[in-house]
Amino acid sequence: MSSLFLDIKEFHGVNGFELRNDIVVAVAAQACLPILKLGLSHYDNFVGIVMHADSVVAPRERPDDVGVVHAYDEILAGEAVNGGPVMLSWNDIYSSAGQACDGPAYNVVIHEFAHVLDMRDGLADGMPLLPDSNAQRAWHDVFEPEFEKFCRWVDQGLDTAIDPYGCEGPEEFFAVATEAFFVTPEKLKSQQPDMYRLLASYYLQDPAE
Repeated sequence: MSSLFLDIKEFHGVNGFELRNDIVVAVAAQACLPILKLGLSHYDNFVGIVMHADSVVAPRERPDDVGVVHAYDEILAGEAVNGGPVMLSWNDIYSSAGQACDGPAYNVVIHEFAHVLDMRDGLADGMPLLPDSNAQRAWHDVFEPEFEKFCRWVDQGLDTAIDPYGCEGPEEFFAVATEAFFVTPEKLKSQQPDMYRLLASYYLQDPAE
């Protein structure tokens, strides 16, 4: 599957970043893990993968509740854009390899490709493309209370299997929960079993086993 992924996707190194074989294979293998049982067609909505040597500083603007626009810089280890491309920082990928997972799970490749799956229906909303309205309702019935419970835990300062960044919104909760599902599955299953089962039903995998 990784070989097929490399055949149909286009990697681009930015600012002279050298795309060695070990780099593109590492990305391909981690990107294929979530779709191992789903198939490469789940990544048909994009082609390009942009690789940076390190994190990227991106200028942002955000209006507040009274309409004042605030400008700020955001440091990105990766970013997925609807329809592509996917941007990744090699330093963030490499530095997280083999880390002891005492804290929340971290894997930037799985995180960004979870966003790709989330946006298959055109929306980044924490719900991947599902077969019908019944499946969507069943997803919502589990996902929403799990998201709300997780945010309460973060507000209380509790340790969580899922990165606290997930409180940024449902789309980020889905991405960081997917990281935990594949990186620290036993921890996620123990802490949020309903969320674990929901992801297992979508990805058709049971990493904890």
